[in-house]
Amino acid sequence: MSKTAKEEFASTFGKASPPIGYVDFCARQPSECKATVSRSARLDLTPERWNLLYQVNNFVNGKIAPVTDMELYGEPEHWALPTDAGDCEDYLLLKKKYLEGLGFPSANLLITVVLDEKSEGHAILTITSADGDYVLDNRRNEILRWSDTSYKFLKRQSNRDPREWVSLTKQGSNQPGAFGGGSASNK
Repeated sequence: MSKTAKEEFASTFGKASPPIGYVDFCARQPSECKATVSRSARLDLTPERWNLLYQVNNFVNGKIAPVTDMELYGEPEHWALPTDAGDCEDYLLLKKKYLEGLGFPSANLLITVVLDEKSEGHAILTITSADGDYVLDNRRNEILRWSDTSYKFLKRQSNRDPREWVSLTKQGSNQPGAFGGGSASNK
């Protein structure tokens, strides 16, 4: 059975507020949050690009030790580019940076906030491609289509401007601090 367009691509439902950790990260690292001037076209995932996605996902998942922000920084929410330890946002920031360095357009690498199987906040990197939206996750090396995860998708960056966020639910996720982070788990 083939996937429907709805299952291949996550729908957006208007504006959402960015997570407070992302806002703080951008204040500390403005060069990491610049708007791109390129058109936002869906990326063609060639075999070479798939290979790079797998390599980066596996490398970062193996390189970074899972540690909560409270353990690492002494605060409940702190987004940073990790060197050896971090939580879910830190993993995705490093993956995004590596992929951009390998020529992937930042407009196709979208930070995404979800609720996991335990209804806890979690962050992943969504790759928007011509044949669907895919997820790079610190909890698995496998790259899954967004609709093949067990997550509830809340919001993600706009592909037009990384400082703007869009809701992935009809109810919206516009609460300013609507991401408690929490999970450093790599499992």
